[in-house]
Amino acid sequence: MKHLNKLILAAAIGMSCGSPPLAYAQQAGTATSEGEIRKVDKDAGKLTIKHGELKNLSMPGMTMVFKVRDPAMLDQVKQGDKVYFAADKVNGALTVTAIEVAK
Repeated sequence: MKHLNKLILAAAIGMSCGSPPLAYAQQAGTATSEGEIRKVDKDAGKLTIKHGELKNLSMPGMTMVFKVRDPAMLDQVKQGDKVYFAADKVNGALTVTAIEVAK
């Protein structure tokens, strides 16, 4: 619960400062990873990402499917995009909680 409160607070602060979504996750202490979008499945609300290590999930790099916290995230990326993202378990499902395209 404390982690969720920190995330909500960081998001509120970040929104008032105009910070990008990934900054919210970093401010809340959620680990981020680099990845490449392999597939965007808007019908299922999922992204397939080839990613590096996800330290907060004790997961090595691999290619896997994630749900997205916000369906609008699916419109921000396309196949082949290099991204920075944060993921966590949300209601038992691995979920992308923040994402931005690498520049």
